[in-house]
Amino acid sequence: MIAQGDKLPDAVLTELTEAGMQNLNTSELFAGKTVVLFAVPGAFTPTCSEAHLPGYVVLADELKARGVDMIVCLAVNDAFVMRAWGKVHNASELRMLADGDASFTRALGLEMDTGSFGGVRSVRYAMIVRDGVVEKLNIEQAKSFEVSKAEYVLAQL
Repeated sequence: MIAQGDKLPDAVLTELTEAGMQNLNTSELFAGKTVVLFAVPGAFTPTCSEAHLPGYVVLADELKARGVDMIVCLAVNDAFVMRAWGKVHNASELRMLADGDASFTRALGLEMDTGSFGGVRSVRYAMIVRDGVVEKLNIEQAKSFEVSKAEYVLAQL
């Protein structure tokens, strides 16, 4: 499992933008930047839609004022779903990235199998990444929503 001080694994994530579908290499995406990356079990699911994503939307300016270059919301969903979910929540200040095949999530060791609910998904977490290296890692316990909240991460910056 990924830990504080580890470099993020090399993987490809996808993002649907006005310019079309983009394949983003994690090594390039996180290079030279301070990034808050938070992951959710699934777009449009209750806690993710009612609290997790909205918290980052509301605090995006404050996070950026503390030196964050980019805020990434990640889920094991496809890029079409991530874009639609971001639009519903006015997440224009966030990058809504898809790990469609869960390869990045698996490489982090932060996957969970939800069985018939949705298959392999990400556990809920947030991390602060500086130049591709994990500085802070906050992994939620099952059925919990405390340490991956935007407010919690903001206090760590």
